[in-house]
Amino acid sequence: MKAGLGKRWKSAETGKAQKQAKRGNRQSAETGKARKQEKCQNSKSVETAGAGKQGETMGEIKVGRMVLGMCQTNCYFLYRDGEKQTIVVDPADKGINIYNALEKNGFLVEGILLTHGHFDHIWGLEELKAASNVTAQTAGREPVKVYVGEAERLLLNSPELNVSERAGRACGVTADVYVEDGDEITLAGMTCQVIATPGHTAGGCCYYFKEGGFLLSGDTLFAESVGRTDFPTGSMSELVRSIKEKLFLLPDDTKVYPGHGESTTIGHEKEYNPFCG
Repeated sequence: MKAGLGKRWKSAETGKAQKQAKRGNRQSAETGKARKQEKCQNSKSVETAGAGKQGETMGEIKVGRMVLGMCQTNCYFLYRDGEKQTIVVDPADKGINIYNALEKNGFLVEGILLTHGHFDHIWGLEELKAASNVTAQTAGREPVKVYVGEAERLLLNSPELNVSERAGRACGVTADVYVEDGDEITLAGMTCQVIATPGHTAGGCCYYFKEGGFLLSGDTLFAESVGRTDFPTGSMSELVRSIKEKLFLLPDDTKVYPGHGESTTIGHEKEYNPFCG
């Protein structure tokens, strides 16, 4: 969730799309249709979102996206070109629909990465993991594991701290692997580095795929914005420090895939992000 939104749940991009939808032209009508699909009200909408975003190439790694739930959260799935093993990042909502969309396209979930533990990034976790593990067991594969920052352990399992209670659907989940700054994770033939970025939450982290030249930034860094820090364990000073002292050390051409909204680059944010000047 972005900074500067007060108590609003939706991202700035969502609000902009809603205004466009009211104008009545063809483009806004298409935007409205997409928004309904992205809210993940049924499996067809997830399949459409997943298929529509599938195939942005980053070297040999491809990044797919589904936009899900009340906060229009980006749920990413990563895979190597020509391969079916995939990593899912932040299963925002309706986990069985995420699973069905991936399964329909032949994908097998090998692991799940969480950038942090807020409700709009975990509501689909348990369903996705359960369905994926049934498939894994049938195929004689290792169980699917969930990865998250070590300092996020308490928040992840607390409906009060992860804000799910306030959002109207209390939940608490656990991970299988709690990672720390500098750890490397290899899944589905892809390796990423964990970058601990406290600020949005105490245990928030980003995942840097050096080979592909991209970063999954969660709610730490957005296109010309940053994550809000008025929820439990948040700190604006820590957030800005994490961005400037860690993320801004990455190459300028690093593609940034945030938890909400469209992608950006490290170079663009160093020059234009008003929160990190």
